[in-house]
Amino acid sequence: MFVFYILLGLVLWGLQAIMGAWFVLFWPQLNGKYWICLGPLILALLTVGAIIYSRTHYGWAGQTAYYLAYTWFGFVFLGGCLCIGLDILYRILGKCHVPLGWMGIFTLITLGIIWTLALWGGFSTPKIKRIALQIPNAPKMKIALLSDSHLGMGVSLKRFDKAVRRLEEEHPDVLFVLGDVFEYGPHREQYAARIQQIQPPLGIYGVFGNHEYYVGYENSKDFFRQAGITLLENNSVVLPNGLQVAGLKDIHTAHVTEQETAHLLKTLDAQKPIVLLSHTPKYADVAAEHGADLMFSGHTHNGQIWPFHYLVRLQFPYVYGLFEIKNLKFYITSGLFYWGIPLRFLSPAEIPIIEVN
Repeated sequence: MFVFYILLGLVLWGLQAIMGAWFVLFWPQLNGKYWICLGPLILALLTVGAIIYSRTHYGWAGQTAYYLAYTWFGFVFLGGCLCIGLDILYRILGKCHVPLGWMGIFTLITLGIIWTLALWGGFSTPKIKRIALQIPNAPKMKIALLSDSHLGMGVSLKRFDKAVRRLEEEHPDVLFVLGDVFEYGPHREQYAARIQQIQPPLGIYGVFGNHEYYVGYENSKDFFRQAGITLLENNSVVLPNGLQVAGLKDIHTAHVTEQETAHLLKTLDAQKPIVLLSHTPKYADVAAEHGADLMFSGHTHNGQIWPFHYLVRLQFPYVYGLFEIKNLKFYITSGLFYWGIPLRFLSPAEIPIIEVN
């Protein structure tokens, strides 16, 4: 964690220095050494310190520190990206001898709009995303997905309850939980109890994400048990309607291989419908080759904050949405809330409702 905080501080300092240099360019009366060096350094130290404080203090002070620090980090990321993009435009227009004095005010107005939209995206209740699929030989059913909620310090119980009530209004037949459910913070038992109250007719089944391992394997197993989630770890179950549901351990954190995935699917009846749950969106080609009809994943958050989406694409060929690979229907959700930074920009959160046949 020490290395993580050092890197976090350096990223903050660098992006804030870029923003400071950009504004000094248009308002040279500002003292450059403070805006470019000292100010960003102090803000970076304060932000990292507040994040560290919020990891162990769960009262109002800790939660205030959490929201202020992570929101500022999100603002800095968006502001730094905007200034870098505008700097490129500035150099291009400068070569064309276009007057550029307007760009300082334009930056402030654009920043205000972007930050407002990002706050709205982060704090609004996730909307229902409906996907209709035709799966041969599969029973007619309604599936709800819950992924990447990152409950605890960053998501209040009240906000989570509001999202769950929206899910419950859809009356799903089964709920699939795709990992990264609870992080750290207060009211752990209440979050688990709220999930257990959903009680779809065919039950709740889920897999671990990478964060379940980060916060403690046994601790996460206990949370799933309290929440009434049947945990699948490279094994499968058959639902009362005949649907076969297989679940993988987190591919990255638990080092699950393609061979293990293929072996799991080979144990199932290829003549009956198969659903594969995997937090990390990998091995879809393997799933398609070995008879899976449906596959659900999360993890990517669809980038959460544009333009981070493009960095995510460097790691995963499939980032968000519905894909068809041979006979496999593969859906990757953007997640229920967010991780860390309580903002979403051009990547709305969602509650997917999959209507089969």
